[in-house]
Parts: sequence; structure tokens; C-alpha cells
Amino acid sequence: MAINLEITYRDFDAPIMAEERINERVAKLERIFPRLQSLRVVSEQVQHNRQTGKLYRFRLDAVLPGGDVTIDKSHADKDAHADFFVAMRDAFNALESRLHTFADKQNLDVKHHEDPPHGVVKEVFPDHGFIKTSDGLEIYFHANSVVDGKFKDVEVGTEVRFSAVDNESAKGPQATSVHLVGKHHLH
Repeated sequence: MAINLEITYRDFDAPIMAEERINERVAKLERIFPRLQSLRVVSEQVQHNRQTGKLYRFRLDAVLPGGDVTIDKSHADKDAHADFFVAMRDAFNALESRLHTFADKQNLDVKHHEDPPHGVVKEVFPDHGFIKTSDGLEIYFHANSVVDGKFKDVEVGTEVRFSAVDNESAKGPQATSVHLVGKHHLH
């Protein structure tokens, strides 16, 4: 294992196959989060009540560049956590989920949507028109490209947002969809 792994069992002996299962989960975390530097796994038994007996509690402390992620799962309301492996699974699932969130924030993997290009209608003809963009390009559009069939509302000076493709028309770039935004004056 490339990461520094520490496993502690407080006040009980490790169940058979516990370390193998933990190592499998850690290997999976390493594949998903290759920048994971260390992981401390602490498991202990806590008294729940006389009917269910003791439950397993896990604390996982993961260290990555840029911060730490801690999971502390006691699940006193889950009788299933009387089973070491169920409690371990739930703790590692929670850690994996939290690491995804952490990695997304660290990598700035937040999806940013670019606004579609915009311009102002320069000319209008019976079945087409031209849009002038802020950088001076002229984009051809057909009446059918106007979203919601509002070609009749298109006038010179109307601000629009559009999607365009190059080499679609002999007249140059062509807008494949045109959304009316508002009316501005040409300068």
C-alpha cells in the first residue's frame, strides 16, 4: 500500500478477515483518490442496550493534500452495526462519499456553464436575418432557427443569444438556434 495505514481495535480482538477487508476498501480508495496520503481506522465496541448488546463504532481519519476528512460513525440506532463488517462498510461508504465531495472542491470540478454567445439583430428579411456580435462577426440565421417560432417578433436591434456552427451556410457561420433576449440600439 502506498498510503500510511494505521488500524486500531479498542478493547476487542480483531475479527477474522477484518484486516483483509479493510485493506480491500483502502485499495479501492487509493484507486479512486490516488492523492490519499494516510488513513487511520479506529474501531471500538460501545454498549447500546441489553437486548442488542454492543455495537461497533468506526472513526476514519483520511489525510489528503489540502486537508483532512474525518468520519465518525456510531449509529447507535442501527442494530445492524452489531456486525463489525456492516459497521465497517457503512463507515467506508461514508468516507468515500465525503472524499468525492472534498476532491470536487479541491479540483474545482464544479461545472460551470458558459453563456451562449449573444449579439444584436443587424438585418431582417422575410425568412432570415443577420446577427452582429460584440466582436463584429455577422452570423446568418433562418426564420426556423428562432426558438418558439417568434421570428415575427425579431426586429433590428433585438438582442439575442444563439448557438452557431461554421461552414453550415454559404453566407458564413449560421445560428442553429436563436433566443430573443431584448431590444438594444445599434451604435
